Parts: sequence; C-alpha cells; structure tokens
Amino acid sequence: QVSLVESGGNLVQVGGSLRLSCAASGSIYYINRMGWYRQAPGKERELVASITGGGKTYYYIDAVQGRFTISRDNAKNAVYLQMNSLKPEDTGVYFCHIDELQITADGMPTFDLWGRGTQVTVSS
Repeated sequence: QVSLVESGGNLVQVGGSLRLSCAASGSIYYINRMGWYRQAPGKERELVASITGGGKTYYYIDAVQGRFTISRDNAKNAVYLQMNSLKPEDTGVYFCHIDELQITADGMPTFDLWGRGTQVTVSS
C-alpha cells in the first residue's frame, strides 16, 4: 500500500521561505500528476500547484505565481514546493496529492491519494 508523507511545514515570518517535501512510500512504477493543496482555517481546500508526470507542465494559482515553485524527483517518487516571499494568507495545512499511480506496469491504477498534511504558519 502506498502512503504519502509530507514534511517541511513550520512557523515563519512574513517574507520568509519554506520548502515542503512529499514522498510516496513503497515500490511504484509510475506516478501521474502530483500536486499541493492547502486548507486555511474556515476555508475549503484549494489546489495551489501541480506538476505533470513528465515534470514539464506546471499549474499555479494566481495567488502564488512568481513566489512558489513546484518540482518533482521521479527517482525518489517525491514532489516539492519551494515557497518564497511568504504572506500571512499562505497560512494553512498543506497537503500532497497524487491523482493517479501504478505500482506495476500492468497493474490497476490507484487514484486520488492524499497525505496527512503539514502546517505552514506565516506570522506578521
């Protein structure tokens, strides 16, 4: 069974930086799109950034454009989120997400995997 483990969340001051990491455990043949979501207190979970399986296509919400960078290391089954120039509105629990993966080349795909989240708090 595959699980996702995030790390890197912390308390940081306005303008600071954090790098979030997420690794998928277990033997995996292929991972499609990976992404980071966040959920602020009292708000719905929102997609922050995503990256395709080949790592060539990215998506960012407008609020983080130019400040956050998503990347992945397929050899490590990992995805990262470099967050710079952090603002108080970036505060929330950040969740790693995989939309589809395969454990073996001819196996059935597994969809919609989530990590447990890592807390990011930006203080002003």
